[in-house]
Amino acid sequence: MASFAIGAAVVLLLLPLLHHQVHGGLVGIDIKDCDVSHGNWVFDDSYPLYAAPSCPFIEKEFDCVGNGRPDKNYLKYRWQPFACSLPRFNGSNFLSTYTGKNIMFIGDSLSLNQWQSLTCMLYTTVLGTKYTLVRKEGLSTFTFLEYNLSVSFSRNAFIVDIVGTPDGRVLKLDSISAENEQLWLQNDVLVFDSWHWWLHVGRKQPWDLIQVGNQTYKDMDRLGAYEKALTTWAGWVDTKVDSNKTKVFFQGVSPDHSNATEWGDPQAINCNAQTEPLPGPDFPGKPHPAEQVLEKVLRTASRPVYLLNITTLSQLRKDAHPSVYGLGGHRGMDCSHWCLAGVPDTWNVLLHAALTQN
Repeated sequence: MASFAIGAAVVLLLLPLLHHQVHGGLVGIDIKDCDVSHGNWVFDDSYPLYAAPSCPFIEKEFDCVGNGRPDKNYLKYRWQPFACSLPRFNGSNFLSTYTGKNIMFIGDSLSLNQWQSLTCMLYTTVLGTKYTLVRKEGLSTFTFLEYNLSVSFSRNAFIVDIVGTPDGRVLKLDSISAENEQLWLQNDVLVFDSWHWWLHVGRKQPWDLIQVGNQTYKDMDRLGAYEKALTTWAGWVDTKVDSNKTKVFFQGVSPDHSNATEWGDPQAINCNAQTEPLPGPDFPGKPHPAEQVLEKVLRTASRPVYLLNITTLSQLRKDAHPSVYGLGGHRGMDCSHWCLAGVPDTWNVLLHAALTQN
């Protein structure tokens, strides 16, 4: 696994969460006081970066155009920070720079959303480029054969382990399996994501018990459980990851728009029929509690972990979810995932800036 470096100017773009050797805590570093998460969505007729029909492997649940969404303006918005401009995504540069590399997204279906976005962004750069797509037991690997570049997605909604026992399925908040560790450490870039499944209850809840150390619980505060799991993960990064070889990112918390009262719209119930972004830079609702927990934990990391600061810019995009166009309306209302092309492309613009700029 070859090593690579992120140029200083790139690190500054992403507000990395680093452990400060003197003061500790969150260190926000930027270029000329430019916070890339502070801005507005602007209409740009040169967008989208690709057309969904040109990406033959796109998940049907993300293909809003293919599923009959009639409005198209949601495809035309570009994220514009107030104090600087993000470099436009350059797929050819990305492919050539990362020839021979392995990039892996680890998380839930929001991680799948971002993985699909990046594979489409790269594939449509060089239409007809040879690729393989292998899916097996929760691992999907897209390989650009001419570049020996693999972009993988490992479905792991909690990052920590769920194990089967005689008493049922146990979510172990302080355990990361050797199998997962081995899988992850084979990569040059790791992009983690976790939050949405922590709120599931009833039949959608994939565990029966929660274990922390020698203590077992029927349930606990979900934000508290999330924090314990992230702390385990941060400790794993600190002890197991060689930051000279592997760069570690966290996607940040992707918001949903299932409750229109959060952005003060008395005429709406959720994301259905929303056609325009909210004005920036701030979301009118409360700060996302899971994002606050994530940032709190990342402040404790002693090795570099870069936060893709996507929460607020995504909160402004109430118009960009599949809504009833996720699977042709067959799955009801989807205000959690994102249409492709769409918002996850901007997440990958941030990732691209971090990985390819000097």
